[in-house]
Amino acid sequence: MSALIEPRTLKGFRDYPPSLMIPRERLLETARRVYRSFGFAPIDTPALEYAEILLGKGGDESDRLIYRFKDHGDRDVALRFDLTVPFARFAAQNIGKLGTPFKRYAMGPVWRGENAARGRFREFWQCDFDTIGTTSNASDAETAVVICELMRALGFERFEVRVNNRLLLNGLLEQLGVADKAVPVLRALDKLLKVGRDKVAAEMVEAGGIAPAQAESVLDLAALTGSSDEMIDRLRRDFSANARAADGVARLAQLLEVAKAAGVPEANLRLDLSIARGLDYYTGTIYETFLLDKPDIGSVCSGGRYDNLAGLYTKQALPGVGASLGVDRLLAAMEEMGLIEGVSTPAPVLLVQFAEEHLPGYARVAQLLRRAGINTEVYPEAKKMGAQLKYAESRGVKVALIAGPDEFAQGVWKVKDLAQRQETTVAEAAVVEAVRAVLR
Repeated sequence: MSALIEPRTLKGFRDYPPSLMIPRERLLETARRVYRSFGFAPIDTPALEYAEILLGKGGDESDRLIYRFKDHGDRDVALRFDLTVPFARFAAQNIGKLGTPFKRYAMGPVWRGENAARGRFREFWQCDFDTIGTTSNASDAETAVVICELMRALGFERFEVRVNNRLLLNGLLEQLGVADKAVPVLRALDKLLKVGRDKVAAEMVEAGGIAPAQAESVLDLAALTGSSDEMIDRLRRDFSANARAADGVARLAQLLEVAKAAGVPEANLRLDLSIARGLDYYTGTIYETFLLDKPDIGSVCSGGRYDNLAGLYTKQALPGVGASLGVDRLLAAMEEMGLIEGVSTPAPVLLVQFAEEHLPGYARVAQLLRRAGINTEVYPEAKKMGAQLKYAESRGVKVALIAGPDEFAQGVWKVKDLAQRQETTVAEAAVVEAVRAVLR
């Protein structure tokens, strides 16, 4: 007899039991509802792409994290590291049939060979929405509104969507005479929240090749604070003679105005000149979203405008903008914040079984509840009632329905509220409403 194989998971990967899968599915269902409400249509792309499709799109650092290998046909292939680059390939390949502008959402796993950490895994889900085929700032503003609507629909009120614009940052670098150093400088700036000003300044000088005074100018801009209106006024004055930066300021001002008109509270959307986004393909507006009660978990919904990405696959101009919800990171934050119920069943109702002879009656009532939209489970064995109720409570069931020989003879059911430890007896015709009353 061969030795048993030790059951284990790879580092940076995790299993999802029902207690985590149920919240994740609810989160994804909420995201689908929000995205669809703005007119975004679903698509999907393969997990595996030709390596050349993915390499060189997010920068050298992203390339190092890509899972890349030769398949059985000796083709150079790689697992997608995000959903944006495959979407750009998809759009370039299909835009003739889709037309522009094209609004899509996609949900699925992505893979990055990075160090596993709290809220960060090597396999994780993203939940993206994008608009491609337009440079209109209306799409940038709508992206901000969608993020805010999504966070509120997920039950969060204390969050901030922080916005900036690469045009503003690149305009400053042009003004400093170091526009050709934008990639390493902005990669360094993206680490500001994690490592602090001094280390970022050192990286800008060492890796970016700019002078210390130039690094300080970039960091001084990043440190600008005040209300959004105050910051916009200051930026308009400071960059009135810088066309690229002035364009970025104007787009940010309009974005904030549109979001306000759409009902986004000022507390949920603010200008933050320190965010840069580490991926190289961003060209304009950029977004990062933080939970104010759990800021150390990092951004839970990020994105930006990428006007040149699809141009790597087609000569047709396909500018785009969008954002990605970090599903696993957000779930990790929700776990730590106690926002995930200890539920491991999608059925809030359990029918307790007394004897197999009553199975037709259990099946009949269970179907009444299901047809009324109430997920219901029938316990499969006639065990002691205490054992069945313990099973129900361990899985987060809210209501137990109980009927033995006496109840069947009388045509009634006991409806037990497991949380309140209260029980009522109702006629079978009233079971659905009685259960609904407990579940409200």
